[in-house]
Amino acid sequence: MSVEVIAIGGYEEVGKNMSAVKVGEDVIIFDMGIHLDRVHIHEDTDIDRMHSLDLIERGVIPDDTLMKEVDGKVRAIVFTHGHLDHIGAVAKLAHRYEAPIIATPYTIALIERIIKGERKFSVTNPLQVLNNGEKCQISPDITLEFITATHSIPQTAIAALHTSEGIIIYANDFKFDNHQNISPPTDYSRLKELGRKGVLALIVETTRVADEQEVKTHSEKIARIMLKDIMLNSLDGREGMIVTTFSSHIERIQAICNIAEQTNRKLLLLGRSMERYGSMAEYMGILNLPETASIYGSPKSVNRALANAEENRSEYILVATGHQGEPDALLPRIANGKTQFTVKNGDNVIISAPVIPNPMNIANRNLMERRLKSNKARIFTNAHVSGHAGREDHRDMIRMLNPMHIIPAHGTLEMLASYTELAEEEGYKLGNNIHILRNGQAQVFNGGI
Repeated sequence: MSVEVIAIGGYEEVGKNMSAVKVGEDVIIFDMGIHLDRVHIHEDTDIDRMHSLDLIERGVIPDDTLMKEVDGKVRAIVFTHGHLDHIGAVAKLAHRYEAPIIATPYTIALIERIIKGERKFSVTNPLQVLNNGEKCQISPDITLEFITATHSIPQTAIAALHTSEGIIIYANDFKFDNHQNISPPTDYSRLKELGRKGVLALIVETTRVADEQEVKTHSEKIARIMLKDIMLNSLDGREGMIVTTFSSHIERIQAICNIAEQTNRKLLLLGRSMERYGSMAEYMGILNLPETASIYGSPKSVNRALANAEENRSEYILVATGHQGEPDALLPRIANGKTQFTVKNGDNVIISAPVIPNPMNIANRNLMERRLKSNKARIFTNAHVSGHAGREDHRDMIRMLNPMHIIPAHGTLEMLASYTELAEEEGYKLGNNIHILRNGQAQVFNGGI
């Protein structure tokens, strides 16, 4: 029986992730994400009314039309975590397949919210929860297992497909972090056990492999320490404080909440995506907000909260969207003087997120920071650690799993090539047992372990 890995999206860019694994006549789809760079889009953007074909043509979502040529039956659509570059296209594509959507509880909740907000298509796929550490039978020959992993969003999983031909691992995305407060460490013992059983293929993210500075990704504990040092040292006075970070980074938001509790200031979480991710995490018992914290998502409620903070700026910490400088997000609007809150001399702005490296983000972020500085704000940009594995973390993953074949994914061609260099250091050979695919290409493995 042959195993085929089909690269649909995310093999030439960071984003719009989508892969398919065909085992005999059964097909498992992993991810249906959006490409954040192809339109002026960020965590607050609404694509609910756009047609999938328009979005495919613009390069915003994966071009899954090639699946019409795949001779097999889609048995499941699997998501390993809730970031938009992995789940953002679910409402545009999932309805084409008569298959359940499978994910961890928090990811399912986020997917359900996307589906409910969809205005163009009706998505009726069953939603099936699979917890980390559990398995479910997909077909007589395929069992899906979720392995506990850490990333920058709760309940991330590494997926393992157990087949008669061997195990296929889908590790897209992950980091090795033993010091998160919300998420337990990656299940290293299970990964090693699967490696001993026999891994046919590893499909793996590559987003940080080319970064020579990111040899091993620091723990979120480092970000907590930096945030605490910056925030507590800056909250003695009466100046304002604004913190911006990824809305989906609940671990980071929890750290900000815990620091705020050590002060007399109230916490305001502001912006649609902040409300989307934060409210859901609080409802599910993942995020523990202080009694003095409030979340506002609608423009009217955000404006009212900002007006109140403007009058009593020393009483609040604002946690806002807009870390990339997106013009219609909240922090850039504050910087541009388009809200009820005005940045004043000595106000503290903490940007707990890196610049996502593309020309538009770099330009937007630079412009936002310049405008904040022109208002005499103090800006802190180093309170962040990555949510993605560094080069040596990937080496550890290869050594734990010892896969027969590796398919790098979730990256530009430069990132895929950097991963190939790493794999070759571990004894793999390009074209033999490490395979670089482009979107629309496939790799077939004949025979088992």
